[in-house]
Amino acid sequence: MARIVMKFGGTSMAGSERIRRVANIVRRQQAAGHEVAVVVSAMAGETDRLVNFCREANALYDPAEYDVVVSSGEQVTSGLLALTLQSMGCKARSWLGWQLPMKTVEAHAKARVDEIDSEALIAAMQSGQIAVIPGFQGVSDENRITTMGRGGSDTSAVAIAAAVKADRCDIYTDVDGVYTTDPRIVAKARKLKYVTYEEMLELASVGAKVLQTRSVSLAMKENVRVQVLSSFIDENAPLADEIPGTMIVSDDEMEELHMERQLVTGIAHDRNEARIVLTRVPDKPGAVSSVFGPLAEASINVDMIIQNVGRDKGETDVTFTVPQADLARAQALLEDKRDAIGFNRIITDAHVAKVSVVGVGMKSHAGVAATMFKALAERGINVQAISTSEIKVSVLIDEDEVELAVRVLHTAYGLDRVDDTVA
Repeated sequence: MARIVMKFGGTSMAGSERIRRVANIVRRQQAAGHEVAVVVSAMAGETDRLVNFCREANALYDPAEYDVVVSSGEQVTSGLLALTLQSMGCKARSWLGWQLPMKTVEAHAKARVDEIDSEALIAAMQSGQIAVIPGFQGVSDENRITTMGRGGSDTSAVAIAAAVKADRCDIYTDVDGVYTTDPRIVAKARKLKYVTYEEMLELASVGAKVLQTRSVSLAMKENVRVQVLSSFIDENAPLADEIPGTMIVSDDEMEELHMERQLVTGIAHDRNEARIVLTRVPDKPGAVSSVFGPLAEASINVDMIIQNVGRDKGETDVTFTVPQADLARAQALLEDKRDAIGFNRIITDAHVAKVSVVGVGMKSHAGVAATMFKALAERGINVQAISTSEIKVSVLIDEDEVELAVRVLHTAYGLDRVDDTVA
């Protein structure tokens, strides 16, 4: 018998028929002898609808009241799933964020989990009750409802799994696992059996939309085994224990599994990038700080940064990327700081994209970047910017060349073939 936390996203909960399908999956997991808790998202599109209501009510809405409104979507689905399970003869009840309680810190709409009092929840699970918990929501020290930002239900599920010491956290999505790249772009993309936390964290941060970055970071910190699988399976299909999706595990567990480390695990891409170039920035100490300090204060994330070699007149060009949604705000902020920074003009380009290669195998192998640049150059794809980490190399390219770049790199790193690391 295992203790399992199951999480279902918005597309899985979109309507009575799909909720009944989810209930069947949950019921069968408990019938197999497992202790089960379920975390649910709001129905697909519901959160957007509620956000629009807030904006219509008050364009300068109070974040605390915003959280009250948008958290209601998950409350509805948790109650409906509990009711559906009860109709199937299961012992089930909903547990709202304040009833656990799930204590959070920091601001409304982007709260972070601080602690969960899991004693009552564990007792309920041990008694055979299926606990149905709305994701995305918690409670502040002031006893106000808080929400954790988009994708926060993944974080809720991982946090609850850590609190109840679950054997694993099964996250059911509209995909059946983590692939070497987007299978809609590369037909030969393969589902991975195992991925390390570190690799998944990098993949999530550079464009892979399978899991929220914060949830992966929390799973790594708390050493929660996370499995990604599809909720769109036949109701009579084997249980998740028998047809696993992709298991996200620690480096140590990967070693115990004796898995052969590939040089590159996956190729990710992100079209949500915009490039900014500031020309003729003074080439002196403190100049770069005057550029990026105001952006940081405005909570605008900066990714790739290039500072060109200084000009003869003591000037340089600074190139960097920001999320596409923040481009207009960043441009306005920099224009406002023009005199303080001392640049000549701003050049922007929203038609760019980031392509990244990720793999723990990079730690012990040289030449990953060289292979990437050579493969792209052979197909005439120009690299506009580069950023690296210990297990990742990312390049900025023209948006129109993204799919070609992903296919070329997938082949260049040998990911087209099937081997022991993929399903």
